[in-house]
Amino acid sequence: MSGPRIDYVELPSATAHELTWAFYAKAFGWTFTKYGPDYAATTNGITDLGLQGDRSEALSAPLPVIRVDDLDAAFNQVAGAGGVIAKPIFAFPGGRRFHFIDPSGSELAVWSAT
Repeated sequence: MSGPRIDYVELPSATAHELTWAFYAKAFGWTFTKYGPDYAATTNGITDLGLQGDRSEALSAPLPVIRVDDLDAAFNQVAGAGGVIAKPIFAFPGGRRFHFIDPSGSELAVWSAT
């Protein structure tokens, strides 16, 4: 990897999950992989789109996700720079991530592959 970069954006889709991924598939020809009943994502490897259909997990705004090689180091750097940790490191299918709030109040996530 050439350094940390946003390679994923997660959109809330709890109000119309099936319709939302069907819309993007039809509108842009994107193929989604379903990861259970409430989550689907593209896997093109450039900048992927995740659709979060679980009301308890979905944010009200899009969630940019930054990919890094060393998640633990990134966690320490974000916290040391003044980022507020919104969700500590947790595992998900395909890797681990954490969420933070930047100084302007935006929530982002940082992830690394397993």
